[in-house]
Amino acid sequence: MIGFLIRRLINYVALCLVATFAAFSLASLAFSPLDALKLRNPPAPQATIDAKAAELYLNQPIPERFFTWLSGVFQGNFGRTVADQAITDELFRRVGVSLRLFLLGITIGIIIGVLVGVVSAIRQYKISDYIATTFSFVVLSTPVFVIATILKAGAQSVNDNLLGGYQFFIVQGEQGSVTGGFGDVLLDRLQHLIVPTLAIVLTQVAYYSRYQRSAMLDVLGSDFLRTAQAKGLTRRRALFKHGLRTALIPMATLFAFGFGLLVTGGIFTERIFGWYGMGDWLITGIQKQDTNIVATVTLFIAICVLFAGWLSDVLYAVLDPRVRI
Repeated sequence: MIGFLIRRLINYVALCLVATFAAFSLASLAFSPLDALKLRNPPAPQATIDAKAAELYLNQPIPERFFTWLSGVFQGNFGRTVADQAITDELFRRVGVSLRLFLLGITIGIIIGVLVGVVSAIRQYKISDYIATTFSFVVLSTPVFVIATILKAGAQSVNDNLLGGYQFFIVQGEQGSVTGGFGDVLLDRLQHLIVPTLAIVLTQVAYYSRYQRSAMLDVLGSDFLRTAQAKGLTRRRALFKHGLRTALIPMATLFAFGFGLLVTGGIFTERIFGWYGMGDWLITGIQKQDTNIVATVTLFIAICVLFAGWLSDVLYAVLDPRVRI
């Protein structure tokens, strides 16, 4: 199994480099980062434009520029923005913001989604199944920015009705200007985290519960489950010891790739709630025609997605003994 995982990891590293090179090349072909200098009134001196072009390696062929940038990445230097700011300093702050925002929401959403899907399958066509199905269809058919805006408005309405005007839910930004002890800082972070996390959890529960319900229904009528009950296991024990484990196998890929994509795909959530993470940075890089920012975010996305793929292989090996053999 170790050899299998190592081979997969090597493949993912190669794919990561290919994806980053493709994004770097497309950005280099489409962007004109010197336009801001050329279109100024009065225009910037030609010497200034030439110096900026040399600083951004615009005179080099795209493959050479990419490997120049990549060699810096291996040394911990992701280059500089068009505005001459170090990307490395901003990168780790934004990675931390995105992970804090999405990691908790995705984890809670997966756990609740799996439980809801399992219960819906076991209680098929009962009132609880209809409620879960209706909830999932409503949430999945509603755009993310609508759900986030509704939750934001609802939280603000709750705040307006609290005694003394106390603001329990804070719906803008990742943290406030709290200068107290650890408990005060932690409470402030949680108050900022509750509503955006709820927006993520709702979409994840709706998404995963549908897939888990379908996977569990396939297992409920299987021969091995009836055999386990015939050998003396109770229905509940057979379902959770054998049925749920088998039903989780096809879900492993969804869990892993869902995390990898959502971390950098939650642009609406970040912008609506003022959490300026990697998704927001990607939009900023495109708006400013900054190839280095786009390449850096793409590399982060590729690492997240491909690490998630490798993690799904690990989950398969844990859940399915045939992979380990």
